[in-house]
Amino acid sequence: MLGKCYIRNNDYRKAIEVYKQAVEFSPENPDILTTLGILYIEVNMYQKAFELLGNAMTHNNQHVKAILSAGSLMQKYGEFDVALTKYRIASREHPESAPIWNNIGMCFFGKKKFVAAIACLKRANYLAPFEWKILYNLGLSHLHMQQYASAFSFFSAALNFRQKDPQLFMLLAVAMSHLDDPQNAKSAYEEAVQKSDKTQLDIPLNYAVFLYKNGDKAGASKQFTTFEHRLRESREKNEKVDTQLIQVGLKLGPALQLGESLVWKQQAQPAQPAQPTPQPAPQVSATPAPTPQPVVIPSENRPPQRSELPPLSPPTEGAPPPAYHELDHYALSQSQQLARAPEPPTDEPQATMERRPAAAV
Repeated sequence: MLGKCYIRNNDYRKAIEVYKQAVEFSPENPDILTTLGILYIEVNMYQKAFELLGNAMTHNNQHVKAILSAGSLMQKYGEFDVALTKYRIASREHPESAPIWNNIGMCFFGKKKFVAAIACLKRANYLAPFEWKILYNLGLSHLHMQQYASAFSFFSAALNFRQKDPQLFMLLAVAMSHLDDPQNAKSAYEEAVQKSDKTQLDIPLNYAVFLYKNGDKAGASKQFTTFEHRLRESREKNEKVDTQLIQVGLKLGPALQLGESLVWKQQAQPAQPAQPTPQPAPQVSATPAPTPQPVVIPSENRPPQRSELPPLSPPTEGAPPPAYHELDHYALSQSQQLARAPEPPTDEPQATMERRPAAAV
């Protein structure tokens, strides 16, 4: 009970100490081992997490929560085939588990098999129709398939359950921009910028690309400046920055006649002088295309969002992957976001979306 109290207060360090003592008294309990492994994932100690999850599956090779958590870690590092093998085992015992089907779908998404991904995600959506992370992943998959009307429909549905998520507003704007609705796309971008925090670099950059393509160079310059400030702060904190963001920024800056002497540009291309002549702005697209595009960074969070891990408490059947019902922690994404450390599948491919995600379990 003490460990659960720390978890509810998001004090994972103290929760880890409590569960470590519990493991000493019950070293073969797969539930305790799995919960401790998920806690280690929350504090980014993946090696210890994988060891504990492996021990849990040794004592119970059909422990769904451990399988989802281990599969989420594998998805995070691109081991989609290995993760699918684990999910097959879990699906035999729980064929109607939405988190499992969500993460299976995001594995196919990571392998760029979008039709198979959509089929699995729609089954997950049938089992858990109110899980916003599944809706998010479906929208992202349709966006990559260039099915913008369907993507718009799923993103709109997800917003009904997640009205303050800036990534959803940005992806909705991307879909509307492809549906030739620039006015509503601009409104969605404005909402995304207002609700975003300083760690989200993809939103102002994608908005800048959108404004540039629509002839609003002054507005694009303002958003690009916001992107530069956020990027500088991220570098000062030694945070990892997605290379796609840098590449798009390097092309958009000269086109706006901005950013030629920025420190981040010099770090990105130390041997190349700043380009004095303007270049065409990168294409804003949610689907991978040969032309440069803004980056879709889930989040992630939500990934392409990677699979989310099962919740720290026992999952309930039929609930969506986030927290055995939160499909976004490590999923499709965080650079592309499925499920969260203590949560199940959702890969949420989530990501700088002008092009790609999320989250898996």
